[in-house]
Amino acid sequence: MSFGPARPLEQLFATRSSIKWRRYPADVLPVFVAEMDFDVEQAVLDRVAETLRNSDTGYLDSAGPLAPAFARFAEESWGWRVDTERVHLATDVTVGVVEALRLALPESGGHVVLTPPVYPPFFEMVEEADAVAVTVPLLEEKDWSLDLIGIERAFAAGADALLLCNPQNPTGRCHSRTVLESLARLAAAYDVFVVSDEVHAPLAHPGTRFTPFAPLAAAAGARSVTVTSASKAWNLAGLKCAVVVAAEERSAALLRGLPDELAARTSILGLHANVAALSCLEWRDALLDRLVDNLHVLETELARRAPSVRLVRPDAGYLVWLDFRATGLGDDPARVLIDEGRVALNSGLAFGEPGRGFARLNLACDPSTVVEAVRRIAATLDARGPRRHSPAPILARAV
Repeated sequence: MSFGPARPLEQLFATRSSIKWRRYPADVLPVFVAEMDFDVEQAVLDRVAETLRNSDTGYLDSAGPLAPAFARFAEESWGWRVDTERVHLATDVTVGVVEALRLALPESGGHVVLTPPVYPPFFEMVEEADAVAVTVPLLEEKDWSLDLIGIERAFAAGADALLLCNPQNPTGRCHSRTVLESLARLAAAYDVFVVSDEVHAPLAHPGTRFTPFAPLAAAAGARSVTVTSASKAWNLAGLKCAVVVAAEERSAALLRGLPDELAARTSILGLHANVAALSCLEWRDALLDRLVDNLHVLETELARRAPSVRLVRPDAGYLVWLDFRATGLGDDPARVLIDEGRVALNSGLAFGEPGRGFARLNLACDPSTVVEAVRRIAATLDARGPRRHSPAPILARAV
C-alpha cells in the first residue's frame, strides 16, 4: 500500500491537466469535480505500466478478467453473488446508463424517474436516451430519503424506468435496505426498469452498511441493472472503464443486446486498472480513514468560521452537500464563492430544483485544503455582513 499525503497544490497545478486543475485560474482553489488530489495506488500503476510494456493496447470484446474480479469484490464487500456471465463492459458509468436505458425504453422514448438533487449528468443521460425526465425530489425533511409515495405515483402514471443513485450524489446517503426493498417491490408491481448507479459504493464510511440494489430487485422480481466502476474509489475516471451488471434473467437477456462497440470503445488500460484496484483494499481503507478525518476537519472549521453553513453528513464518498440558504448568498452560492471567494465548489443548481442555495464540496484532498476552502468561504460571508453568525436550522437525522 502506498497512500500518502496529497501533493502540494502548486505541484498539482503544474503536473495535472484534468478539469479540476485547468477550468479556473490558479488563484481559484478547486474543491469541486469528483476526482482526488491523492496519487493512484502503486499496484494499479504497475498493472497499467505492465500492460503498456506488453504493448497490450488493442480492443476489447468482453469484461474478461474484470468480471470475476468484480464478482469477488461484490461478494466479499456486500454479500452480492454476481453471475460473471451477466457482467458487461461500458466506456464509463454514464455511457453504461444510457445504453441500458436505450435497450429498456420504448422506441418512442419513454419516461424516466429522477430523484433530485442528483448527479447532474443524469438529466443529460435521459435526454441522450431520447426520453423525458420525471422528477420526484428526495425528502429533505426525512434526511434526504427517497419519496416512495411520489415514486409510486410516477410509476402509476406510466414511468418506464428509474435512475437510482446509491450511494446518493450529492448527499452521500446510502439508501437503507428497507427503503430499497420497498422500491424493488414497487418496480416489480409496475414493471419499471431500474438502473442503479453504484459508483460510490466502495467508499461507504466505517459504520455504514451499503446495500446493493440488484439482489433486492432479483428477490422482488423487478428488472434492474447496476452500473459501476472503480473510477471514483481509486481515482481512475480518465482510464474509461465501467461494468453493467444484470440483476436477473430478464435484464440479462436485455443486456445481451448491447452493441459490440460498447466493449470495443472501453479502454483496455482501464480494464486492467479496475482489476488491480478491486484487490487494493488496504489502500481504499486508508483513503476512507483520511476522508473521515477530513470530514471532521470540515465540520470543525465550519462551526468555528461559518456556522450559518449547514453540512449534510455523508454516509459514503468524499463529496459533501452544503446548505448555504441561511447565508444570504442566494440561489447559486457557488457562483458567488468563485467570483468573490476564489474557491470553486459545484453549483447546487446543476443537481435540480432542490439544489437552490446549496453547493457540493470535494474532501479528497489534503486537510490543509479543507481548512483553506472554509477560510475563503468564511471570508466571503464576512465581507457581506454579520448574517453568517446566525446558524442554519439543524434537521434531525432519520433512523
